[in-house]
Amino acid sequence: MDEYRTCIIFVVLLAISQTVKSSGNGWTNAHATFYGGSDASGTMGGACGYGNLYSQGYGTNTAALSTALFNNGLSCGGCYEIKCVNDKQWCLPGSIVVTATNFCPPNSALPNNAGGWCNPPLRHFDLSQPVFQHIAQSKAGIIPVQYRRVGCSKKGGIRFTINGHSYFNLVLITNVGGAGDVVSVSIKGSKSGNGWMAMSRNWGQNWQSNSYLNGQALSFKVTTSDGRSLVSNNVAPPNWSFGQTYTGGQF
Repeated sequence: MDEYRTCIIFVVLLAISQTVKSSGNGWTNAHATFYGGSDASGTMGGACGYGNLYSQGYGTNTAALSTALFNNGLSCGGCYEIKCVNDKQWCLPGSIVVTATNFCPPNSALPNNAGGWCNPPLRHFDLSQPVFQHIAQSKAGIIPVQYRRVGCSKKGGIRFTINGHSYFNLVLITNVGGAGDVVSVSIKGSKSGNGWMAMSRNWGQNWQSNSYLNGQALSFKVTTSDGRSLVSNNVAPPNWSFGQTYTGGQF
């Protein structure tokens, strides 16, 4: 029995060792290109719904993610550290930290190794041109990179922009620190006797509620992919209006 237990322990330890070896220091291989022009104007808008990335505080340190990374929009707001590797001709030293703000769509008309960079199952980052040039020369076009998830460092609190109309509150959530990518949101009106009401994700980081909440102070509970939740009480005053942005707490 003791020999059997010893054998089992050895197998488990070997498996753990192999896992640690394969993951290394947390870096994963991928590739990167760039888009949006030298001023990154072409990166505005996008599939996460953030709109003007300058006014939202994301600037040019942004990336569009391939299907394998985008997770149908749930990865929006997540932060990644990226470095160019294994290409002495084009790589520059150092690394960058970018926020996921857009989707890089697949192109089934092109092969994965010749233009279809964002085709599944490839892990690919289409970076803004200014941030790409921090890790590689732009003449490279496409570069091999390694990446890892990192925490997002944001200035100020989480922002809640309320759009829509009565019985359809569409709330864009931006400037999220910590894990950055929001996986669930709840809303509560100051006059609501039902307490917290779960919101559904409409698209990108736009979350909707079909409850009538006019004339009430609004509170939000935001949960990110690491399981942490943050409550911002009475962020929007009772006289809130559509099209306005209100700032809450921060992770």
